[in-house]
Amino acid sequence: MKKILTYILIVLIIVAVAIVVLGQSKDKPIVIEKGNLAHKPLPIKLNKTNDTECAMLIKTEENAAEVVAPNGDTWFFDDPGCMVKWLQDKKWKDKATLWVHTIDTKRWIKAQNAKFTTTYHSAMHYGFGAKEKGGNNTISFEQMVERMKRGETLANPKYRKKILGE
Repeated sequence: MKKILTYILIVLIIVAVAIVVLGQSKDKPIVIEKGNLAHKPLPIKLNKTNDTECAMLIKTEENAAEVVAPNGDTWFFDDPGCMVKWLQDKKWKDKATLWVHTIDTKRWIKAQNAKFTTTYHSAMHYGFGAKEKGGNNTISFEQMVERMKRGETLANPKYRKKILGE
C-alpha cells in the first residue's frame, strides 16, 4: 500500500511541475494587447493570437477584426461576426474603436465604414466579408450587427438554405 501511495505522490509532483513549467511558456496564445492608446489596429501575430470569442488561432488577417476599448485594451477576432457577438454585453461598446481587415483592399478600416457581403466563406461561417469599396449585395455594419443578433448568418442552417438554396 505504501508503494502505491509513493507512486501516486511522485506522479502528482511530476504533474504539478509540468503544469508550472508549461504555464511559464513564452509562447502563450495572445488574446489581448494593452496600451493601444492610439486606438489603431495592431499587427496580429498570426498563429499565435487567439480569437477572443471563439478561441481559434488567427491564421490570416483577411477578414479579421479588432476591438480597442477606451482604455487602449485591444482584442482580436478571426471573423467580424465573432467581434459582434463578443461586444454585445460590453458597457463601453459604443465608445470602442472597431476595425476590420477588408477582403477587397486588404487594409484595416473602421468597421462602421465597411460594407459586408452576406455569403463570404468567413472563419466562423457567419458569411460576412468586410469590404472597403462595397458593391452589389453588400450591407452596412449596422445591418450586419442586426443580422448577427437575429441569427441570420450562414452558420444557421435554415438561413443558409434560404440564402444559398443548400
